[in-house]
Amino acid sequence: MSLRVAGSIATSALRTSEVGIAVASSNVANADTDGYTRKTASNVTRSTGTNISSVDVTAVSSNVDRYLLKTLVAAQSDLGYTDTRNRYLDQMQSAFGSVSDDDSGGTDIGSMIDALADTLGTLATSPESESAKAATVQDLSDLAETLRSTSSSIQSLRAQADDAIASTVDSINETLNSIDSLNDQIVKGKALGQNVTDLEDRRNTALKSLATNIDVTYQVDDSGLMRISTASGKSLLDSKVHELSYTPAASVSASTIYSASGSSGFGGIMLNGTDITGSSPGGTLGALVQLRDTDLPAQQASLDELATTLMDSLNAIQNQGTAYPAPQSLTGTETVSSGDALTVTSGTLRVAVTDSSGTAAEVLDIDLSTLSTLQDVVDAINTMSTASASISADGKLVIAATDSGNGIALGGDDGAFSTAYGLNDLLTGTGASDIKVATRIAGDSSLLATGALSSTSGLTAGDTVLTSGEGSVATALSAAFSTSHDFDAAGGLSARSTTFAGYAGAVIQGAATLADMASTAYDSQNSYASSLESTFSSQSGVNVDEETAAISTLQSAYEAAAAVMKTLQEMFSTALDMVQ
Repeated sequence: MSLRVAGSIATSALRTSEVGIAVASSNVANADTDGYTRKTASNVTRSTGTNISSVDVTAVSSNVDRYLLKTLVAAQSDLGYTDTRNRYLDQMQSAFGSVSDDDSGGTDIGSMIDALADTLGTLATSPESESAKAATVQDLSDLAETLRSTSSSIQSLRAQADDAIASTVDSINETLNSIDSLNDQIVKGKALGQNVTDLEDRRNTALKSLATNIDVTYQVDDSGLMRISTASGKSLLDSKVHELSYTPAASVSASTIYSASGSSGFGGIMLNGTDITGSSPGGTLGALVQLRDTDLPAQQASLDELATTLMDSLNAIQNQGTAYPAPQSLTGTETVSSGDALTVTSGTLRVAVTDSSGTAAEVLDIDLSTLSTLQDVVDAINTMSTASASISADGKLVIAATDSGNGIALGGDDGAFSTAYGLNDLLTGTGASDIKVATRIAGDSSLLATGALSSTSGLTAGDTVLTSGEGSVATALSAAFSTSHDFDAAGGLSARSTTFAGYAGAVIQGAATLADMASTAYDSQNSYASSLESTFSSQSGVNVDEETAAISTLQSAYEAAAAVMKTLQEMFSTALDMVQ
């Protein structure tokens, strides 16, 4: 072997050791850098043409388990999904209030229903008590306010989720463009034989961030190009970025739902002209869609079922009676027109005009089976000399005493007519979002009906038709809170027959169960993802002790190669001296 060949071998050994030391030093320096993976220099023997081999560095590569990386990326998507649902549903559960064990009561709907039931019990024993009436109206107003507040919180969370969908879409697009830029650098670098491992680390970190927001699949070809698709197979990144687009709703209410056209408030999440909203996008994006369109509306539906059943039940009772003294006029809540067919076509409607002591000024009994339209009833009442009936400009039935010192009381048909047109409603609204105590009663609790018009036949002017101590309606209102009512299936709750408090408890429990399940799912997924991260770090991360030991070994190899080079230089010098 010639001295020149020996020098070439020693030089390659020096270069290989030098690269190895540089790679190991870089590993140590970046041991705590997020997303950095351990790099290794790949060595290969080279022929010198003299049956003696030298060594050379072919490439620097990352120590990454590709299969483990795919598993970790998938786990990030599930983690983003469970984390988002856990945070939102925890807020939703808080919106339902808290139950207190002390005598002060709780702020949850069930506790407020119990408090109202107690107050109504007092009213039933003292129907003439103005303070009991005031307390009843106040407790009922508080309950209605809590229902509205809870509904508002649910819709606020839906609005937050909708806005978050838009920001998540922006984040996805930003990450895709970042990966696209890294793709260009990696492909070019590999083509030129450059070390692109740090760029690949950055791309893998971006990929995991992307997967947190949306469930993806990906492939990397031989050129180093990474292609990314949604779990349903829609391309997000190939030779170019395919961005998502979404415009959040201007406002959100219980009636706002998703439709592809966006005409009802929520439009579609678009990708290449296709709506992917319903394709289970997974990750944070998928969780936000499910929260906005499924989880939170289900809680709203259960809350609405409670509110509407409460309204229907209490209004039916309230419409059976009258306040004492009777109010000067009654105005319905239903929108009607004069030609409408009668809703109630049987029974007898008793219309009584009374003074402040309950003495009748005039009594009219109307056989509803002989009439066809609402105008027929209006005409019948207008035959009275002390009362009038009309349909207001906004389409409400109005019955009034012509003398401001008198009042109007209805009876005779168990409140069927009054209920049908909402003439003496206690509560108004369409659901939990707008339930409230009727304005006239909220402003004057003495207008709360506690008794009923006398059902004695043949009543005429001068007869007593109302008494302050008559409390049949107050008793019925109180009893309504201890008896079962039929609730339809709503949200996540099945149809059932239970008390108001029982259903409220089911609503609260349903919210708590959903939040607890979301918390458990998040904890489990977080533990799993952390375990995968730990395994990935163990396999692909940097062990400083190992790298330090490698540097020491490489340093020894470098020193040995340097010693060989020194010896060869001395031999060259001796040989040159011999020929001079």
